[in-house]
Amino acid sequence: MNIDAISNGIVIDHITAGRGMKLYELLGLGDLDCSVAIIKNVHSNKLGKKDIIKIDADIPVKLDVIGYVDPGVSINLIRDGKLVEKKSIGMPETLINVIFCKNPRCITSTEQELNHVFRLTDRQNKIYRCMYCETKAN
Repeated sequence: MNIDAISNGIVIDHITAGRGMKLYELLGLGDLDCSVAIIKNVHSNKLGKKDIIKIDADIPVKLDVIGYVDPGVSINLIRDGKLVEKKSIGMPETLINVIFCKNPRCITSTEQELNHVFRLTDRQNKIYRCMYCETKAN
């Protein structure tokens, strides 16, 4: 398999195997007008298997989405074919309009312009709750 190197862009590495497509969808990568490679089930000494996403464009990525889906991934920024910065992503304390409240009685159901805000309430079990009604995110 041949995946070209990127000269300017982003590599999302150390994604837990099987979560690459979810990140692809939540980040809206299908809407980009550049090359995007999703590599699934790559051998990893650290994880056993992992997914990798390569984006051949210098775009802003939503770090809170990445941290929600798979805390522990690495973001590698590539400029002129060289690694210029490497970031480790953790779980965000707050999510805004990343996930949506499923409670039909929540104020976000009736107030359409209100942001869906979730706060991390249990880091160990990765539990987020709606800021308005305390409903647990699925």
